[in-house]
Amino acid sequence: MQTSSTPATPLPPAVLLGGKIALITGGGQGLGAETARTLHRAGARVAVTYFEEGRGENKAIADSLAAELGGGCLPVEGDVRNVASAGQAVARVVEEFGGLDILVNNAGILRDRSLAKMNHDEWQAVIDTNLSGVFTMCKACLPHLRQGGRIINISSIAAVVGFFGQSNYAAAKAGVIGLTRVLSRELGRKEITVNAVAPGVILTQMGESIPAEVRAEMLKQIPLGRFGEPQDIANAILFLASPQAAYITGQTLQVNGGWVG
Repeated sequence: MQTSSTPATPLPPAVLLGGKIALITGGGQGLGAETARTLHRAGARVAVTYFEEGRGENKAIADSLAAELGGGCLPVEGDVRNVASAGQAVARVVEEFGGLDILVNNAGILRDRSLAKMNHDEWQAVIDTNLSGVFTMCKACLPHLRQGGRIINISSIAAVVGFFGQSNYAAAKAGVIGLTRVLSRELGRKEITVNAVAPGVILTQMGESIPAEVRAEMLKQIPLGRFGEPQDIANAILFLASPQAAYITGQTLQVNGGWVG
């Protein structure tokens, strides 16, 4: 007869990811920044990518996050849509920190418009960032991810519900779920787990851009009666990145307050 064993002592949050190195795309603000803070508190060194299109705002935001966290946070310029840029960003992280254990594919954009009015550029921009960008970063990181590594891809409730005006976004995020499943099979032999987190409506800058009247209708669909906070998603990412999730792979964790599409 199997005897019961003494329950394992829970790891303090500060050592859950002790010695681990994490790369978070689009990590300078919003959900990515909260994830960086959370993984950093758990003991990881974190690198956050930013993509500079304008007058230096994105670099300044990423630098501000690094200053807030102090040591162990590295801002890295990188465009997930560009193979060379993605590769250079990963190489910089590996050179600076000496390895890579966790990839969080968080970078994403919106270009909402009904299909009848959506032009090809609006379709392609979202696919290039939200889906192809995940492929590009996984491809760039794969040679460097150590055994027992983690890939965590950010999908969305939009992949299931299919919100009006988001054919590009929903298609990309559904593709992320499919890609996650395939990679979990391909990388299992290296003990690299690949999972996705599908947030509901989260009160980031992106979430708050939804018109108030639309958000009011959305709120009626959420059993917990509130929208999500960035910390809700960061906590789920921390779990999947931690040793506690070592036997979970190929899954999509819905974090949406109980909203069922």
